[in-house]
Amino acid sequence: MASSMHVRRGDRVRVIAGKDNGKEGKVLKAFPEKQRVTVEGANMIKRATRPSQKNPQGGIMQHEGTMHVSNVMLICPNCSQPSRVSRRREAGVRVRVCKKCGKDIDK
Repeated sequence: MASSMHVRRGDRVRVIAGKDNGKEGKVLKAFPEKQRVTVEGANMIKRATRPSQKNPQGGIMQHEGTMHVSNVMLICPNCSQPSRVSRRREAGVRVRVCKKCGKDIDK
């Protein structure tokens, strides 16, 4: 069963724990079943790759790794502050609400 998370793909978040503490970026991918997210520019991983048609040079490639969703905090698009998220039902649809300013995060 995939449980819901407080962030979704496309949200701006701030990393609050780990080696990239304080960095901000966009959520590129979300994996609700594993409770993990990929954040733009955070948790960079180096990987040695062999030459291929797609990458004829080969060498060491860098890309973002996943991190646990508890290590990121959503930045509210209304008040531009990192804040916790509550949920409210509105006409049968769950809407995320900012705990600091009280406004809806989902339009």
